[in-house]
Amino acid sequence: METNERPTIYQIRLKGHLDERWMRWFDGLIISQHRDGETFISGIVQDQAALHGILNRIRDLGMELISVQRFESTDETENE
Repeated sequence: METNERPTIYQIRLKGHLDERWMRWFDGLIISQHRDGETFISGIVQDQAALHGILNRIRDLGMELISVQRFESTDETENE
């Protein structure tokens, strides 16, 4: 089965702050920790397999997933 998956921008919202020692697991993504105790992981994800890999890492860390938001790709994000 062929898919026409394109890199897509995602923002993943977590309850709690991600310990610095685990941040390298998400290399290439932007991690921002907010005062309200939430962490946002955002950036370009190549395909669904990569997204599932990120979500598996979050699960392995025992962090609570609040939301996953997908943003439509643009021609500019595809060229990065």
